[in-house]
Amino acid sequence: MDFLEKQVGRVDISEAQVVTKATVVAAERLGLNARSLASVLGVSEASVSRMKRLDHLLEKGTKPFELALLLIRLFRSLDAITGGDEGVARKWLRNTNTALGGIPADRISTITGLTDVLAYLDARRALV
Repeated sequence: MDFLEKQVGRVDISEAQVVTKATVVAAERLGLNARSLASVLGVSEASVSRMKRLDHLLEKGTKPFELALLLIRLFRSLDAITGGDEGVARKWLRNTNTALGGIPADRISTITGLTDVLAYLDARRALV
């Protein structure tokens, strides 16, 4: 058993399950629909639908898993900056940001854009 896997009662919870569930929750709280999440992770919309039921898990070492970790980090940073106000976070994600050169929700559909948005949020979070 991997050191990140934990036995909870009689249910084994794996790292893949935790990351998959955290990704789905982060996307929902950010107001990202299945198409947007699929675009960020580089998977199909059908895979996202299966992820919501935990029928499809993001496996460690794959590109979708790594991108999911970045999306979770983005959510955590934005959540900290907005004080947990989902409405403010959703508006920020959907409005043009001149420093980022576009709308963050559009930018995160590419790896470069996702890392740019994360760098911006990390810099802003350092000021909080």
